[in-house]
Amino acid sequence: MSQIVLSVNGVGKCYTKFSGLLSRLMYWAGLPVKPAYEYWANRDISFNVPAGQAVAIIGQNGAGKSTLLKMITGTVRPTTGHISVVGRVSAMLELGLGFNPEFSGRQNAYMAGGLMGLSGEQLDQLMPGIESFAEIGAFFDQPLRVYSSGMQARLAFAVATAVRPDVLIVDEILSVGDSYFQHRSFDRIRQFKEQGTSIILVTHGMGEVRSLCDHVILIDQGSVLKQGAPDEVVDFYNAMIARKENEKFRIEQHRNEQGWLQTRSGTGMATVSKLSLRDQASDQVLAAAHVGQKIKLVAEVLLREDIPELVLGLMLRDKQGSIIWGSNTWYTKQVQNELRKGDVIEFVLPFECPFGPGSYSVTTALTKAQTHLEENYEWSDNLLVFDVINVDHPEFIGSNWLRGEFEIRKLRAN
Repeated sequence: MSQIVLSVNGVGKCYTKFSGLLSRLMYWAGLPVKPAYEYWANRDISFNVPAGQAVAIIGQNGAGKSTLLKMITGTVRPTTGHISVVGRVSAMLELGLGFNPEFSGRQNAYMAGGLMGLSGEQLDQLMPGIESFAEIGAFFDQPLRVYSSGMQARLAFAVATAVRPDVLIVDEILSVGDSYFQHRSFDRIRQFKEQGTSIILVTHGMGEVRSLCDHVILIDQGSVLKQGAPDEVVDFYNAMIARKENEKFRIEQHRNEQGWLQTRSGTGMATVSKLSLRDQASDQVLAAAHVGQKIKLVAEVLLREDIPELVLGLMLRDKQGSIIWGSNTWYTKQVQNELRKGDVIEFVLPFECPFGPGSYSVTTALTKAQTHLEENYEWSDNLLVFDVINVDHPEFIGSNWLRGEFEIRKLRAN
């Protein structure tokens, strides 16, 4: 069993306001004085993080995620509960936190590294690597006040990960960087994880959560609403966001025999009554498709209420939950109008199977417009699961098949 490097037990944080200084002093002295106002940013949060595990903390703005991270790093003291951390912790919370805007990037790197417990000699040895990873050129020796937010993020990440920590905590700071630096940063995070570092990640990027994390904790109004496997919690969170727009909204979750989590949510005014994968020529229902085979997705939609506008969306994911493709009839300008209760509409999407060998799922969405946040009739994650096998194409790896062969020319002969 892996060592527990972070343990959070019954943790809560309450911010209080008193009517005056005397009341506050009496409260600090242990006298029975009630605050004039109190706000619980977090309440009764518990979880453990084993060594080498990546945990995502997700939730809407104001849910209490950042307060929780500050308690874990020790910058905020919990009102209730206990937190224990084993080993070296490296944290990136607020952008530029602890940096001096008048110091150069190099000077700030030395200062931040010293606060991390690194000696001057260690920092001398690490500085070339920090400068190289940050990739900010001559700005490394310029005052921090002339940096963009992305450059500050590069510097902060390069310093925080100069030495592999036992626990790495990242709070949305990478979202301000460019896509190139985000890719390099997450590549380093993955390497750390493989080497045994535990990752605590706060992000709104659900793709990052699915691909990197082993466990997800959903925080809502300061408390843990749900925690578990990434697909289960992320799909529930997406449905929860849409549910806030409609009181009639429902959320159902269960795992099928293949282990795929199926999440169905929405008002139920329209529903996908049938969804199948078929061969284009024979119309035969398929459980598995061949690479390059001409196939089609067929969806039958039943109207349970009168609906003025209906949009069907389809999204395909691989086994890791990464989105392979997605679109809807809003973007293809095929919105169905003035539908009546009891109508059945068939949607057919023909295509040549472009996927590599593996298992894939289809998610459906029935909405009024281009997103499910405005009017979600039904959203069904992983409603259909199918396999792709390679029967008659040259061997290849990856989730996408490219048609063609190499063109080879001899440019110089001896």
